[in-house]
Amino acid sequence: MNKFLGHILVVDDDDGIRKLVKQLLIRENFLVTTSGSAENAINKIEYIKFDLIVLDVMMPGKSGLEFIAENKNKINTPIILLTAKGEPGERVEGLETGADDYLPKPFEPKELVLRIKSILSRTKKKELIRVIEFETIKIDLNKLFISKKSKMFKINNTEKIILEKMINSPGEIYSREIIGKLINIDKERSIDVIITRLRKKIEDDPKNPKFLQTIRGEGYVLWIK
Repeated sequence: MNKFLGHILVVDDDDGIRKLVKQLLIRENFLVTTSGSAENAINKIEYIKFDLIVLDVMMPGKSGLEFIAENKNKINTPIILLTAKGEPGERVEGLETGADDYLPKPFEPKELVLRIKSILSRTKKKELIRVIEFETIKIDLNKLFISKKSKMFKINNTEKIILEKMINSPGEIYSREIIGKLINIDKERSIDVIITRLRKKIEDDPKNPKFLQTIRGEGYVLWIK
């Protein structure tokens, strides 16, 4: 069974548009919920976490722009506007209000799917784990430090690149070749030195690492328990 790519909320007062977009996205393996008004959509976002909202601008009652203005900060969800208004001024207004993309009607179904996938791909990248705590250790890639008990160590850019990969895939083995490509270094000895430096910041006993371990003949792995 294929995994759903995301849960999409489609908000449009046109029943035909709602059905068309729903069928289109279901075929692409999205989970889809629909609403015929901004007011109804507001009720749904109160108890459902959506990955993206496809939103019509011109609707009876609250408009799509009013919906964004009132709820964008609260829901923190990417939004694509669908509207018959294709003038540059309206596009700018929609984006300035907080929409992430803008697609005038009539639209090409494939283009809508591509825009949704593109936004979700960027969103997933933004959702990489950047702060993690385990035992007495805290790694913060936003503020670029590692704290261990009462000590604090700075993280440089090379260490940040390696740690970002490792803390987002704990248990995955990274060979020296892969690490070298990540940080643009081709000398194995230099990579070993970087790992040794990281161990001094993470481990209580760097010579007998508990977390950042060597897998003989394969590479390095971060075990977070």
